[in-house]
Amino acid sequence: MDERPRLAHHARMAFYHSDSRSLQDRFDTRRLADRIEERLVSDTIDDGDREFIESVDMFFLATTDDEGRPNCSYKGGEPGFVRVLDERTLAFPSYDGNGMYVSLGNVLRNPHVGLLFIDFQRPRRMRLNGTASIAEDDPLLAEYPGAQLVVRVRATQVFPNCGRYIHRLELVERSRFVPRVECEPPVPDWKRSEWARDVLAA
Repeated sequence: MDERPRLAHHARMAFYHSDSRSLQDRFDTRRLADRIEERLVSDTIDDGDREFIESVDMFFLATTDDEGRPNCSYKGGEPGFVRVLDERTLAFPSYDGNGMYVSLGNVLRNPHVGLLFIDFQRPRRMRLNGTASIAEDDPLLAEYPGAQLVVRVRATQVFPNCGRYIHRLELVERSRFVPRVECEPPVPDWKRSEWARDVLAA
């Protein structure tokens, strides 16, 4: 993992809290944790990060509500569905889901999010923490076929993670439900179920 530009002082001060520190001290990893923060944690997205982010076809999104209750969701699409707009900003589409809007509802209550990108074939992983926003009139919406909304994330912490525990997996097939240009995705079976079909949106 290459050395990265250092975080601004105010961002560095908030990276570890007292309970993280107590566990670091218990297992004698404070020096290592400080070195990782110093060398590998950044608040910008560099060219290598951009290449990795825009190559993935899935990531995990962590959100919390205003009471701190967590939620983690899987987000998938075609490679390039997550776009890096500049060194501090990325964007991704929100496609039709189960209609619960737990993740995006959380973003409207608490914009702090965590994104985990994983390449199961190389293997490699990267975390990006930041603040998310949703605009009804986002100009990128027209560039994502089938998207309902576009989420933008302003990065505050970007850092690689060791990939040694990532299980090596091979891609068999990308989901046929991902919206594509001039291709209407099929209706999932659960939407045809008796319990759901009478309450679907028009």
